[in-house]
Amino acid sequence: MSTAPDDDLTVIRVDQFFPHPPAKVWRALTEPDLLVQWQMRGAEDFRLEVGHRYRMTSVPRPSSNFSGVVEVRVLAYDVERMLRLRWADVDPANPANWTITWTLEHEGRGTRLFLVHEGFDPDDPAQLMARKIMDGGWRSHVLRALGQTLERLR
Repeated sequence: MSTAPDDDLTVIRVDQFFPHPPAKVWRALTEPDLLVQWQMRGAEDFRLEVGHRYRMTSVPRPSSNFSGVVEVRVLAYDVERMLRLRWADVDPANPANWTITWTLEHEGRGTRLFLVHEGFDPDDPAQLMARKIMDGGWRSHVLRALGQTLERLR
């Protein structure tokens, strides 16, 4: 996994190799019963349909102005290659409005999964804190949980 911090404070970039074929990784990214195993509560309402909206909940983070509830909208997808989502905090006082893009590339006997989480405001201290928290979370928790989900999946 790439662990070097990104100099661009508007984005988080992570890449992770999984020893599983793209079709299997795609299933973990798009099947609701698998999403709930590694994402926030509410992921079970996901549908692979452009424009579909659902809400996910997590722990509120006052230091980053995160309410604990994010509205998600499916923006685009290319089966087994790319999934793009919009994440916005439901609290109108929090200007968080991010784009999450997952890109899958076949590599050897597995898949290289790229995550680009963009839209952070580098002039907003709360947004910088959100970026710091989420950068660490993607790298240390979320992608590890995704890998565990893939290991359990037959």
